[in-house]
Amino acid sequence: MSKKKESEIARVFRALAVEKRVEIVRLLTGGKLCVGALSNLTGISPGAVSQHLRILKDAGLVEPDRRGFFIHYGLEPGAGDRCRAVLDLLFQTKPEARKGGARCAMEKQNAEDRMNIKGKPRNARRSKLKTVTAT
Repeated sequence: MSKKKESEIARVFRALAVEKRVEIVRLLTGGKLCVGALSNLTGISPGAVSQHLRILKDAGLVEPDRRGFFIHYGLEPGAGDRCRAVLDLLFQTKPEARKGGARCAMEKQNAEDRMNIKGKPRNARRSKLKTVTAT
């Protein structure tokens, strides 16, 4: 996966990682709202709402709509599809990564250790356990 795609995935997840932002997105599914209305509905200050909206806008999930002195915010057209696409990108499996060539370091080490033990003569394996007795 390219760094650009990974950055896009991270941007959307960061935007939705805060409960208040998720609440704002859910409120905006009902239609466009101004900062003051979102502030009243979420119980946080208008400044905090503005900061959350900026992050959601940067992630491509929310769009502003200026109406006179007020800016109403709504969901970006296709915001739901964008989130689903990001999840699909994250969970794409690469066939080459699942084949036998990709093993973790511990699996390789354990396999090598088993080979070394089986390859040694039986007496060599037990020699560590013998104790010396004084006569």
